[in-house]
Amino acid sequence: MNAENQGCSERLVTAAYVRQGAQGRRAHELRLRALLEQGKCPEDGWDESTIELFLHELAIMDSNNFLGNCGVGEREGRVVSGLVARRHYRLIHGIGRSGDISAVQPKAAGSSLLNKLTNSVVLDVIKLAGVRTVTGCFVVPMATGMSLTLCFLTLRHKRPKAKYIIWPRIDQKSCFKSMITAGFEPVVIENVLEGDELRTDLEAVETKIKALGAENILCVHSTTSCFAPRVPDRLEELAVICANYDIPHIVNNAYGLQSSKCMHLIQQGARVGRIDAFVQSLDKNFMVPVGGAIIAGFSESFIQEISKMYPGRASASPSLDVLITLLSLGTSGYKKLLKERKEMFSYLSCELKKLADNHNERLLDTPHNPISLAMSLKNLDETNDAAVTQLGSMLFTRQVSGARVVPCGSVQTVNNYTFKGFMSHANDYPCAYLNAASAIGIKKQDVDVFLKRLDKCLKTFRKEGKQEKCIDEISASNAATEQLED
Repeated sequence: MNAENQGCSERLVTAAYVRQGAQGRRAHELRLRALLEQGKCPEDGWDESTIELFLHELAIMDSNNFLGNCGVGEREGRVVSGLVARRHYRLIHGIGRSGDISAVQPKAAGSSLLNKLTNSVVLDVIKLAGVRTVTGCFVVPMATGMSLTLCFLTLRHKRPKAKYIIWPRIDQKSCFKSMITAGFEPVVIENVLEGDELRTDLEAVETKIKALGAENILCVHSTTSCFAPRVPDRLEELAVICANYDIPHIVNNAYGLQSSKCMHLIQQGARVGRIDAFVQSLDKNFMVPVGGAIIAGFSESFIQEISKMYPGRASASPSLDVLITLLSLGTSGYKKLLKERKEMFSYLSCELKKLADNHNERLLDTPHNPISLAMSLKNLDETNDAAVTQLGSMLFTRQVSGARVVPCGSVQTVNNYTFKGFMSHANDYPCAYLNAASAIGIKKQDVDVFLKRLDKCLKTFRKEGKQEKCIDEISASNAATEQLED
């Protein structure tokens, strides 16, 4: 309410009361002003009324919400369902223009402001999470795999002769398909086993670069967050190799933003060598619906090139979701979630080790993986070939989601490439195992219920195994008796 309307209100309601109400509104407006001036995530989270006021202010700046607006174009922000309009806070025009996802729309000043502020706030949070020297980022309404593809397609124009991407193996389909979709040939570098961990074979990477020729390689495509016993790639060493051979370096940091270790690896890699861009998922790191990612890097001009490669306008939903979330949490709230995740990782590790010991199994030693853990299923695998996959089914039917069981020797073909030992990141990992992760938002109750249900499933297998052994012994005894009688 402006001063003129406030004055009119004072003729209807006691002036002191109106001024008090105006002061209350002023408190909300001061928060909005700080956000607009600084472009940073507030330290303390906002209440929902402030956020909704802010979104309403943005929406009425878009032409589809102008009183008396007359639209005669093919895209005028018309929405037939009121429910859909309210779901999007009437921010209907999306973000960007036909030539650039980061460009301002003349008839959607509010949506454009939303886009700019979201990218600015997210950049602030990336710095907070540990990559202090990042210079640019933008939210893209695609999940991690397609966002990686966008990075590769941008590099194509810089390296027109290149046809290969060096890729230390990680058994996850979307990152593999991202290279195929972009039209490049992945060169798979098998990992090396060090203790229980699967680590980057740096010698094999450099040997392959020399064999193929640096000019024929689009980039090195490395990984931070991953399922144990695979651990984050040796980013610092890879970054140095990329700098030495003048090869771009793209990092798949899918759910690594929540990990200080993963973010430290990226920061150090950029400090000592070369990292061109790193990509992270919105849903995995900020607990918003699936469908968005952040592309970030250390050269603002290169990040702008990637944004210009995106064809057409884009949905504003991922930007809206993550901005609402970060304004609700504030930096203090997000830091608290990161701290709790780290504490839950230690708790999960400790309790899973106890359970493994009770069942004569082993918590695999993977100290370089800060998010995922793996417990061997060696005894289960030796007892029954199908028992490992059956355990996965049992956990799923008991409403345990996210746990992965990985049998030995699984073979799978992805886009005409055959992977032996698929899901284990190696051709022949020594044992079958089960994965569990401590990701952002996990609670102690989640860990306790998971362990209880896993323990019950393993006891069921042990009981069935004893019964089968007893039956086998009885059968063998009966056969021996029959031979003696004959």
